[in-house]
Amino acid sequence: MNLQIVLFVSAILSCCARSGSSAPRLLLVSFDGFRADYLETYSLPHLQELIEDGVLVKQVTNAFITKTFPNHYSIVTGLYEESHGIVANDMYDPDAKKKFSQFNDSDPFWWNEAVPIWVTNQQQRNGTSAAAMWPGTDVRINNTTPQFFMKYNFSVTFEERVEKIIRWLNSSDPVVNFATLYWEEPDASGHKYGPDDTENMRRVLEQVDQHVGFLTGKLKASGLWDTINVIITSDHGMAQGSPKKLIVLDNCIGRGNYTLIDRSPVAAVLPKNNKEYVYNLLKQCDDRHMKVYLKEEIPDRFHYRHNKRIQPIILIADEGWTMYRMRPSQS
Repeated sequence: MNLQIVLFVSAILSCCARSGSSAPRLLLVSFDGFRADYLETYSLPHLQELIEDGVLVKQVTNAFITKTFPNHYSIVTGLYEESHGIVANDMYDPDAKKKFSQFNDSDPFWWNEAVPIWVTNQQQRNGTSAAAMWPGTDVRINNTTPQFFMKYNFSVTFEERVEKIIRWLNSSDPVVNFATLYWEEPDASGHKYGPDDTENMRRVLEQVDQHVGFLTGKLKASGLWDTINVIITSDHGMAQGSPKKLIVLDNCIGRGNYTLIDRSPVAAVLPKNNKEYVYNLLKQCDDRHMKVYLKEEIPDRFHYRHNKRIQPIILIADEGWTMYRMRPSQS
């Protein structure tokens, strides 16, 4: 499993310290939606310092689909989404008739198809895990949470999350040997402004870089810097959209024919009546800028077919295009 995890790490990977003990300790940090080329586009001195001290992976492969919940669970399980069961940010399980969303994610039912590394770590002898808001860490997966964790709350600042992590890592009874830390930026601002808005994204990314400096400063001040390995990564990148690149589903199919389970740029469609009828209408919608797959047609390379939570029809917008039910000005 550990070898596979590397395949799903996206954007940046830096290792800033090496443990001299017989039991290496690891802190895994994710900055959501950090596009790989941000490192080249903006001046980010704290990240560059980590790269100079450690290792930079310039090319990695995301799991399909590249959204926050699925990719974060792939990173910590080493599994494709069809195997770990978190197949989208919004899901529907046809057998249980349950719905999942990023705002309603605490039911272990959704997470128990796989075992994340923080659970595996605690199943090993003397392993103790801690987590500051990584997706899934506040859920009892296999009836287990990290020994130390924070219930997800987006209003908790990065500095507060770091202070908690440092306190847990400094614990001597028990010794935490694996910890995760999650931050919502630059994803939130990328969706708000667009990743190519250099004025706003420069400000946001400079804040992210300052957060990295705050983290490394706290690790050094607490004496942890030389005893812990640090991986800084992300779940996915982001493409610039445009008001001129919209696929309007209402122009193609009536809403009474289907339920939209998950949304653009990879959307999940649950037909309300004849599947082939809905499929054919969607195929005629915008075949230049959107691919429409029956579940059984999804290409093998996506590893996104063999799970009941993957809906009967999947829509994939071309890069830079966005699917809407109606034009945004009408909603």
